[in-house]
Amino acid sequence: MGNVPAVTDASFDQDVLKASKPVLVDYWADWCTPCKQLAPIIEELAAEYGDKIDFVKLDTNDNPTTPAKYGILSIPVLQLFVDGELAAEVKGARSKGAILKTLDRYL
Repeated sequence: MGNVPAVTDASFDQDVLKASKPVLVDYWADWCTPCKQLAPIIEELAAEYGDKIDFVKLDTNDNPTTPAKYGILSIPVLQLFVDGELAAEVKGARSKGAILKTLDRYL
């Protein structure tokens, strides 16, 4: 994907928890239709706000450890990590406005 790089179970610690700015993780899978509907919105947000927040995707099929650790039971889910801590979560396919409302205090 264009502006949204993939992270894995192996790179999650380095890419997300040790990041110097907030990171929004998009938990998704190829078979998930709502995830595919959400993808262009995440790309758009990454293009607009990538200077303030890093946006990454984690494929839950290929990387089951991290979703299990953070209690991801269904997708799509967006989780915002700030200074290595889970700061906010958005469950389900949401509008750009709804996602921005959650991210607002970090922008």
